Amino acid sequence: MDMSQKVLVAGTGISGIAAARLLLLKGGEVVLYDGNEALDEKAIREKFDEGAKVRVILGELRRTDLLGVELAVISPGIPLDAPFVSVLDEAEVPIWGELQLAYQCAKGKLAAITGTNGKTTTTALTGEILKTFYESVFVVGNIGEPFCLHAMETTERTATVAEVSSFMLETIMDFRPDVSAILNITPDHLDRHKTMECYIETKERIAKYQEEEDLCVLNHDDPVLREFGETLKCRVAWFSSREELSKGYYVKDGAIVYNDGKTVTEIVRLDDLKLIGRHNHENVMAAVAITTGMGVPLEKIREAVKKFEAVEHRIEFVTERFGVKYYNDSKGTNPDAAMQAIKAMPGPTLLIAGGYDKHSEFDEWIESFDGKVRYLVLIGQTRDKISDCAKRHGFRDIMYAEDLEEAVRVCASYANPGDNVLLSPACASWGQFKNYEERGRKFKDYVRGL
Repeated sequence: MDMSQKVLVAGTGISGIAAARLLLLKGGEVVLYDGNEALDEKAIREKFDEGAKVRVILGELRRTDLLGVELAVISPGIPLDAPFVSVLDEAEVPIWGELQLAYQCAKGKLAAITGTNGKTTTTALTGEILKTFYESVFVVGNIGEPFCLHAMETTERTATVAEVSSFMLETIMDFRPDVSAILNITPDHLDRHKTMECYIETKERIAKYQEEEDLCVLNHDDPVLREFGETLKCRVAWFSSREELSKGYYVKDGAIVYNDGKTVTEIVRLDDLKLIGRHNHENVMAAVAITTGMGVPLEKIREAVKKFEAVEHRIEFVTERFGVKYYNDSKGTNPDAAMQAIKAMPGPTLLIAGGYDKHSEFDEWIESFDGKVRYLVLIGQTRDKISDCAKRHGFRDIMYAEDLEEAVRVCASYANPGDNVLLSPACASWGQFKNYEERGRKFKDYVRGL
């Protein structure tokens, strides 16, 4: 599609501004819209060069605002049932997401990674491996920087890896990565997607437009994905942390190995990894499969995998005080991610949890405590819901704290030498914090300030 036209960009956050700048670079004219009428229009305008063809609309979007608009680009945080979207539908304006726009403008090789959990670690590791082989690498998407920010810097020799959320996949049209990956699918964001079926369908869109020569990396341990793999026309690479595969990546005798159907090759010893926990072995296998699919030689992959350390806020070791180890897993924003963190803990654990309610169920998470959690310290909107669930499962060592700072102090006073204190909330951070990064940084500050 020709982008030197009039385009409405919805959302004035980091994604929206990046999309608007990209459209201006392509010679387009931008109508920048945000439903929050309390925003400062002057501050928004200052994000663009003087004289840039940008019109800002705040509050209500009217049909007349769409005169001459031929395309709308929506930021991932905006749900498709937002009231202004019906105005776009009535005017028959096609809707793209920021990911789709960037894809249309970018060059070179592209890997796209989705899944409920493990996306950030796998994306970061994939980026580090690609850097050993490609002269220019961009790591974009949910991991921090919008794809639109770097699309115009890519060349035919560039490799880009994108962490892709289900929200981004709702608004793709012909998005076709060279390698896609779905790490796992467990319930999340049901406040937005309403049903598990809809959430699964959205995640699976990542491979929708791939062709025979492309590759999709899938978790063989996930029954939904096992079934999905059978329906794809592109090539499939499987990985498993639970069984030996007749073809694919798996764990055997303390090492990650690859079976090509005839020969079994050792990729890396688990003892040589700096990442702990079975879920991280899955992330490593996925990253190895993705980068092999992008042509990186095995020796370079091995080298990068051994050096790689945990991503910030994902089972990140903070410090040890009086024999107690503190771990920051602020990125554990749903029960399944938080379960992985508990499983990765090396011993008895005091767990800080709770936050914004995304309509998650906590039963399986509570069951995963399995004698390892000594105390559960709860904060935030979900604390009563979690407490009731824990008691139903016979877990009663529960304390409430008013905020994260108090929760850290409570854990420090109840912990014994040899214990671990883990922040792994199983909930989103909204309400108390801007995002999970701020929550994780505050946790680390409170721990270091004890």
